[in-house]
Amino acid sequence: MQHEIILILDFGSQYTQLIARRLRELGVKTVIERGDLGEDEIRDESPIAVVLSGGPASVFEDGALQVDPVVFELGVPVLGICYGLHLMARDLGGEVSSSTRREYGLAELEVVGEKSVFLDTPSEQPVWMSHGDLVERIPEGFEVLARTPTTGVAAMCDSSRRFIGLQFHPEVQHTPHGTSILEHFI
Repeated sequence: MQHEIILILDFGSQYTQLIARRLRELGVKTVIERGDLGEDEIRDESPIAVVLSGGPASVFEDGALQVDPVVFELGVPVLGICYGLHLMARDLGGEVSSSTRREYGLAELEVVGEKSVFLDTPSEQPVWMSHGDLVERIPEGFEVLARTPTTGVAAMCDSSRRFIGLQFHPEVQHTPHGTSILEHFI
């Protein structure tokens, strides 16, 4: 019997196990696989959604893990967190660049677009950032959901395809409304 699972593709984030734990706490089964899992293996999992984890690398580094494009063709919701956001933006036609400085720590998030994953959360809220790349231009069909003083695209979504990208980490305690954000995703 096939179980409904959320497939978490791990790109080396120190928080991948925490993402799985938070989703399991919300009542969802999860499976963690390497970020560069192939098309056949992805299809075999038959996920109800996919999470692209963060990771310590830049999407521009030689040998950096890449996501199989089939992830964006499955017809299921996809959540990209940090590195996962960068892969999503770049692979779907947006523009990602290396920042002149890494951002690490608390940032004040301002929700500026549709509420979707930010339902029942404040319009301004603290979030935990840890990144060196930035989304400069969102892909066609996406809208900016949130920004910070230093990050113009802190969250984006394509509602029709149910794709969401977050520059910050909703799974950590330092993002107080992160559980609510994950719950709205699932």
